Amino acid sequence: MAPKNAASEKGAKKAKQSTGPSTTADSAANVPEESVVKADEVVGSNDGPIYLVAKPLTVAEARREEFYYKFALVIITILSFWTRFYMLYHPDQVVFDEVHFGKFASYYLQRTYFFDVHPPFGKLLYALVGWLVGYDGSFLFENIGDGYVHNKVPYLAYRALPALLGSLTVPVVFLTMKHSGYSLAACLVSAGLVLFDNGHITQTRLILLDATLIFSMTCAMYSYVKFMQYRHLPFGIKWWKWLLLTGLSLACTISTKYVGVFIFLTIGLAVIVDLWNLLDIDYGLSLKKYAQHFIARAFALIVMPFMIYLFFFQVHFWVLTKSGPGDDFMSPEFQETLGDSELALLSRPINYYDTITIKHKDTGGYLHSHPDRYPLRYDDGRISSQGQQVTGYPHKDANNNWVILPAVDFPENDRLGHPVKGGDIVQLFHTITETYLLTHDVASPYYPTNQEFTTVSPDDAHGSRHNDTVFEIRLNTGKKDPFRTKGGLFKLIHVPTKVAMWTHTKPLPEWGYGQQEINGNKNSQQVSNTWLVDEITDLQDDRVNVEKKQVKNLPFIKKWLELQIAMFRHNNALTSSHPYSSLPPEWPFMLRGVSFWTRNESRSQIYLVGNPLGWWLGTSCLAVLSGVFVADQLTRRRRFYVLAENVRTRLYNSAGFFLLAWAAHYFPFYIMGRQLFLHHYLPAHLLSALAAGALLDFFYGNPGVFPVTYQAPAATPKKAATKTKGQRVESTVQGNQPVYPPSSLISYAISGVIIGLVFGVYWFFKPFTYGDPGLSVQEVLMRKWMNFDLHYAK
Repeated sequence: MAPKNAASEKGAKKAKQSTGPSTTADSAANVPEESVVKADEVVGSNDGPIYLVAKPLTVAEARREEFYYKFALVIITILSFWTRFYMLYHPDQVVFDEVHFGKFASYYLQRTYFFDVHPPFGKLLYALVGWLVGYDGSFLFENIGDGYVHNKVPYLAYRALPALLGSLTVPVVFLTMKHSGYSLAACLVSAGLVLFDNGHITQTRLILLDATLIFSMTCAMYSYVKFMQYRHLPFGIKWWKWLLLTGLSLACTISTKYVGVFIFLTIGLAVIVDLWNLLDIDYGLSLKKYAQHFIARAFALIVMPFMIYLFFFQVHFWVLTKSGPGDDFMSPEFQETLGDSELALLSRPINYYDTITIKHKDTGGYLHSHPDRYPLRYDDGRISSQGQQVTGYPHKDANNNWVILPAVDFPENDRLGHPVKGGDIVQLFHTITETYLLTHDVASPYYPTNQEFTTVSPDDAHGSRHNDTVFEIRLNTGKKDPFRTKGGLFKLIHVPTKVAMWTHTKPLPEWGYGQQEINGNKNSQQVSNTWLVDEITDLQDDRVNVEKKQVKNLPFIKKWLELQIAMFRHNNALTSSHPYSSLPPEWPFMLRGVSFWTRNESRSQIYLVGNPLGWWLGTSCLAVLSGVFVADQLTRRRRFYVLAENVRTRLYNSAGFFLLAWAAHYFPFYIMGRQLFLHHYLPAHLLSALAAGALLDFFYGNPGVFPVTYQAPAATPKKAATKTKGQRVESTVQGNQPVYPPSSLISYAISGVIIGLVFGVYWFFKPFTYGDPGLSVQEVLMRKWMNFDLHYAK
């Protein structure tokens, strides 16, 4: 198309301003009323924007197109249920992370407190299924390969939940494309890429959280697209309906996994663009009306989702009332809200001159010392004090015993019955070697910036080195409460240097017997500096018979905040290596999979692998779509307007929205330090399927249809749908008249070839998806893709 002058660009901007808000998700068309259905002519000149316009459909044609969409929707829904529910009973053993989420469902049914890094919604759904079928939660899913049938576990009911959600995800993808204004051919491609993706099928047939996460995310995308269809009918029933459903879907997504925040980012950016457009004075909104738009969106998309998110945690706390394996992750104050808590049974007040054992909360290592000394030089050449070693030891031992002493001794005839309190200054005396705990300005074995812990003789501890042996008991509550075993979480702060005693899991070299390093952490506020007194070893007075304490109540917000902090901290601590972990650059090309389950007898295995053709097609379309945007920007800098205005607007505001959603669900993983796996890319892959369909529709020549529900003009007959056969209707939506973009025979042929090839690849990798049939070594090697760590059973 020939270049236009500056007046043309100015005219385009003016036209854009006059049509109303242009949002990221589903923009207004910015086109004349004879909007696009079939591109029959070009209108416009050098004095204004250029549009592709079309001849409108007849009522009969519109009904026929609607039938085609509905028929296609029924077919893909049936296929979706078939691919997800096929052989759902196999294998009848625990598979991969079913050991976690099945176990959590059992804990819910037993009402036993547990700890997990994910929010509770998805796990509560599994517990609800178990409760509905009358299961008691007696099986704890301890090991991969444990049998379900022998243990009478209703695993089919459990697996039916993710299979149902995974099956419904595919038609929601189709409807998202349809209501974004794409042709039937494009809708089929996007839905087909998810329908026949081996990775999505595998992940949604097992007792995992991803089916709930992806279904909720897809519903959020669909609901927002539908909401934008009613943007010209603000505050109506359907406008509120789809806005609130968007908020509900957002809440369910983030209440399943915290990566659900990515869909908040996606929708949030679209809403910001929408509100920015509404602020334009040419749109005609008063500031009062604009404030109503802002408050409505803030309530539906922020306040309401947050309240729902809190509600799921409230249910979590209502159900889990008994002490369990999650106790150790929580504070003593929290643990005392649980029935049969160890704190209620075993917690004792600590007095001065008691012999105690001190345990690190995170690693479980005991504060320990033995006569061996630090080496003169470490491997890096640094010099130690050659003092007595102080280490962390994972087992109970006499060398873990320490006497807690006041910094200034009580008189010999008055040493009994003095309780230790938070904020007290104490010394710790090692009973076996008869030395005092000390830290000083000497670098620790592994951390040159941290201080070495060692011990000194009584003469030094009461003489020249006294100040180096005094520590403050700083309770995590920040209060001067009585110091107790089990419950008194504390930091041991060195008074002169203000460092906190700390340990970690990296073992010391041979000279340290592989035990844990103890050192002084200059960051005294670090949460991992926390310790507790495990027991009083010489308890003989009336504290032996302390009565069991009553279960306490703790405000919900306080419990929720503590759990949030613990969840985020432990999620970030998941940094250890895993044989099947992978990195984000590998995901779009599916270079590495995950082994879920193997059975040598039948040579069967379940291996998480996406559909290579579908993934590469999606990745290629993302790259091409990005290139189209860059090329358009460059040509417009030189006053070349290659794309018609309505085509360009739709390309940016619909396909661009899908590209933005993919980026928001992919690039944040680059800054995460935790373990990552291929399944983390599945939400982004689904969004790449939407972008692929949008790009193909662009290449099919669909010039841009924007399904928008306008306020019907007074002159428009309300019974327009009953017009006689052959009578033409306008393609711009009047009232609720549907709009159908074109699907030529060529577009159907291309889509058919793509879906056929994707189905063929799905069928080829099908044995890895369902764990059946078993394959020979040669058959496994034929399916080896890139860096797959496949199981070669003979």
